[in-house]
Amino acid sequence: MRLLDNDFKLAKPIMRIAYQYRLKPTYEQRRQMARWLDMLRCQYNWMLADRFEWWEMNRTPVNACPLVCSIAEPREQPNYYSQKRSLVPLKAERSWYKEIHSQVLQDMVKRVGKAFDRFVKGDKNGKRSGKPRFKGKNRYRTFTYPQAKPDWIEGNRIKLPKIGLIKFIQHRPLPDGFTVKTVSITLKADGWYVTFSLEDKSVPEQPVAEIEPTEANSIGVDTGLEYFIACSDGTTQQPPKFYRQAEAKLAQLQAKREARAKGSKPRRKLNERIAKLHQRIARQRRQWHFETAQALIDKAEVIFVEDLKVSNMARRNKPKQGEDGTFLPNGQAAKSGLNKSFADAGIAGFLNEILPYKAAKAGRLVVKVNPAGTSQHCANCLNRVPKELSDRWHECPHCGASMARDVNSGILIKKVGLGHRLTIKRESRSGRRSPCCTAKRSA
Repeated sequence: MRLLDNDFKLAKPIMRIAYQYRLKPTYEQRRQMARWLDMLRCQYNWMLADRFEWWEMNRTPVNACPLVCSIAEPREQPNYYSQKRSLVPLKAERSWYKEIHSQVLQDMVKRVGKAFDRFVKGDKNGKRSGKPRFKGKNRYRTFTYPQAKPDWIEGNRIKLPKIGLIKFIQHRPLPDGFTVKTVSITLKADGWYVTFSLEDKSVPEQPVAEIEPTEANSIGVDTGLEYFIACSDGTTQQPPKFYRQAEAKLAQLQAKREARAKGSKPRRKLNERIAKLHQRIARQRRQWHFETAQALIDKAEVIFVEDLKVSNMARRNKPKQGEDGTFLPNGQAAKSGLNKSFADAGIAGFLNEILPYKAAKAGRLVVKVNPAGTSQHCANCLNRVPKELSDRWHECPHCGASMARDVNSGILIKKVGLGHRLTIKRESRSGRRSPCCTAKRSA
């Protein structure tokens, strides 16, 4: 299991955790680390461009090339080992790269390979990432020592090779039994941070809790924008809207920044204030997510949630064109505000990262269910009750049940998780709605 301050990874056979502390470097150490980041960024971009050049030359098969085209001399595909070998002549031609620790440079090459391979081949699940982008100034913010040693840490100080002894604020002690595997240095909006990746080989992978879901030990949770969570027990919680609360202040700072000349000191200071405000918003949201997840874990042993694709919900509307080729209004202006609310709530991060992590740590179980039909049926009699998205209150004409739409969905999510199957009926082509259906209990 591994959880960073701003990142979450799935469980591994050997328990790995990460502790992050704030660094207190001297002025010279800050300058040196900033210089390292800039040099690493330049070399990262060069190696990524080298891979893109090879990819453009070899992406089309020979039998599918245009009839008239220039064919360059084939060359070996750049990989981690070939690009790592290029670091030797790099230091000979550009002696200032000798200042950087060799393993830090090699870790940069590994980052290039991982980003490019995820674009071309995909990750271990076959999911391909977008095309890697070149890192602009202040976009390369972390360098890593991949083979750290425990004796680097001396109390509340860490001795980094080629940088020296740096003090860090040890707000909590490192856990006993764990050994330091890697050390990462990160530049954030409010200063420098060190992240220790710790490993304990004696502790196995945290097992998934084996709990039999019942009516008594489970709860259904519906997530949304009106209510961030609506539970099957009737409790609701509205999203705090941290970004919306800070939007006016953010707009004020951005307007002041645009009035300053590019490259000037006042503009740079305003950029720092804007970055710190964004960081504060992200930390507030993350802290609130952890508190909300803990409240759900305290309620039940099994938590049923919808298997949502939030990225699809926040996707841009397709453009509309008239017969004369002109573009027509497609509702994207209104949709942009909705997308901003999705980003402000952070539903995907809560459902996919924080809630499963907190549940596994507490020995609880999070189960995702199919969301189809959970908003179009009555939770009491299970008859189909069609509703538009604007209908925020559930009124059942069959049994008279009346409750908030999201609470009704939370109850349905729990019933689906416990084994009920909702048979969804669509409208017929004649315009007449097919008879109401009832939920069936799966065998």
